[in-house]
Amino acid sequence: MTITSRQNPLVARFRTAARGDIGGVLLLDGAHLVADAIAAAVTFQLAAVTPASSEQPDVRALVDALAASGVEVITVSASVMDAASPVKTPSGIVALAERPPIDVDRLYAGPAPVVVTAIDVQDPGNLGAIVRVAEAAGATGFVAAGGSANPFSWKALRGSMGSALRLPIASEMSADEAVAEARRRGCRVIAAVPRDGQSLFDVDLSGPIAVLIGGEGQGLSSAITDAADDRITIPMQAPVESLNAAVTAALLVYEARRQRRT
Repeated sequence: MTITSRQNPLVARFRTAARGDIGGVLLLDGAHLVADAIAAAVTFQLAAVTPASSEQPDVRALVDALAASGVEVITVSASVMDAASPVKTPSGIVALAERPPIDVDRLYAGPAPVVVTAIDVQDPGNLGAIVRVAEAAGATGFVAAGGSANPFSWKALRGSMGSALRLPIASEMSADEAVAEARRRGCRVIAAVPRDGQSLFDVDLSGPIAVLIGGEGQGLSSAITDAADDRITIPMQAPVESLNAAVTAALLVYEARRQRRT
């Protein structure tokens, strides 16, 4: 049976999740994110698919995998999918899943952890991109602190391209709490500043570190940068004064990766 009414209670669950009104529930939009969630052994609650998309081999394989694990998969019309999906051009499959459990110990795993901490990064797409580059460069964990966006919102999940489902993530803590936890775990606190810091290439990043990335526009507060163990500035050709937060994070964690490999 195909659901054709936008007022169906099952459809309402997707719309509520898209608004972020259900704590701990992820809205996964698109075959890529659903596949990543299956691979990450995320617990699913419900999935929806259109008749047309269910005929595509990749989507059919996902539907079969979900159904085999006992997940309810409903078929909805294209117009209902438009209502269930928050994106402008729905992909044809959406799912609701439970947020991965928080395990702070995993963030600081190993003898020399690298934890990327975003402070007041309010754009969810930008935050998701930082999560993605953190995983790509081999960071052990990610913290969304202060006024940062929810790293598990649908926009941030899409921005992370599935990395948020695999990389250990902590959120809902203040900047001070994030810094204090990093110090308690034996990490040097590295603050990224646009000017007057040590060059990125002159700082030892080979040990346990927590890299602090500030939000769009304002960056890190002076209280946070003053309390950091090191302040790092990325060399930039004038008249450029700053870089995107995700680009800054990428340069820092990849320099840490380079130092650890050499």
